Amino acid sequence: MANSRRAAVIGGVRIPFARSNTAYTTLGNLALLTAALKALVDRFGLKGARLGDVVAGAVIKHSRDWNLTREAMQDCGLDPHTPAHDVQRACGTSLTAAAALAQRIEAGEIEAGIAGGVDTTSEVPLVYGRALNAIALEGARGRTLGARLKPWLRLRPHDLKPAAPAVVEPRTGLSMGEHCELMAKEWSIGRTEQDELALRSHRNAAAAWDAGFYSDLVAPCAGLATDNNVRRDTELSKLAALKPVYDRSAKGTLTAGNSTPLTDGASCVLLASEAWARSHGLAVQAYLTHSAAAAVDYAGIVGAPEGLLMAPTYAVPAMLDRAGLTLQDFDIYEIHEAFSAQVLCTLRAWESEEYCRQRLGRDKPLGAIDCEKLNLKGGSVALGHPFAATGTRIVATLAKQLEQRGSGRGLISICTAGGMGVAAILER
Repeated sequence: MANSRRAAVIGGVRIPFARSNTAYTTLGNLALLTAALKALVDRFGLKGARLGDVVAGAVIKHSRDWNLTREAMQDCGLDPHTPAHDVQRACGTSLTAAAALAQRIEAGEIEAGIAGGVDTTSEVPLVYGRALNAIALEGARGRTLGARLKPWLRLRPHDLKPAAPAVVEPRTGLSMGEHCELMAKEWSIGRTEQDELALRSHRNAAAAWDAGFYSDLVAPCAGLATDNNVRRDTELSKLAALKPVYDRSAKGTLTAGNSTPLTDGASCVLLASEAWARSHGLAVQAYLTHSAAAAVDYAGIVGAPEGLLMAPTYAVPAMLDRAGLTLQDFDIYEIHEAFSAQVLCTLRAWESEEYCRQRLGRDKPLGAIDCEKLNLKGGSVALGHPFAATGTRIVATLAKQLEQRGSGRGLISICTAGGMGVAAILER
């Protein structure tokens, strides 16, 4: 994206991330996203401002929220003439939104916009069987009272039983965790190294909170002031005592401790041209300079199945090639911790000559990264993972770190459901 007109990250705000069925049980996606947007508007003095666009989304969404982002925008304090629309790319939703806004800013289409995401698993839409659906629709089509009531005579008690909420891949019937267990076995990722990465995630998150790093990045919501998943007292022995949850045999390695919990939350970031930032008296934290998305054949439609969460291994090198960079040319790495095993599989794949040659078509491996530069303020295992909100949570965290350093370059890598991956580069 080399361009004299750069897309600047001005900064971001999120509400505290909360474990499912805790602080936000009575709030839906609209309330959570509105809270995050209001906090961003307040932080940057945008009350009454008309922006080029607001782009956000949710992975698990009620049909009533068909225009979720526009509705949230109208209650956040911006000029109601600001357009808004929804996007969805599973766990990469808000990073996709940020990348799209950056490209439009660089192209001169808009001067400023907000990207974000939200998800709650505390208030999910319930799905009923086809029989109840058919009865309800047939009744709604009735022209007379009798015609409207007649279909309901077919209703039986079992028709009222909703399907249990689940996040599974439609083509395989497996959950993301079950897919990641397969990846861990393929790459021989051990339980101990997964637990060690999880422990580091919690310790880094706790240290960042204690140091005040999140004080201006997180706005209180519904009586919650901090992320409630961070475990300050955890240690390897406690993590080792947990039982596997996706493969309950002796071969299982993924536990509740080294996987992200179901989480509710919302986040957003403000992006703008440098000229717009100057005219509004706002400092630039970093620039979003490159992005990429990729996908894998996880269902084996045209070949041998690939790991569901391995698409970032494709997205990142493609982006690096365009940027003229190597995997080692970064000061900070923000790799989404869907599961500790997923991060470790990705890193191992980039070090594998065979994988990089056969899968990525490269004549040599990308190599290793310095893991002391990885997820320095905590990752998703500790902070939580409201699916669509993670991308802009990471963008805001990385941009602030680069601002504090005064210069540098950061890499973002996010795996998503559906066998996709999204990546981006921030620079200062």
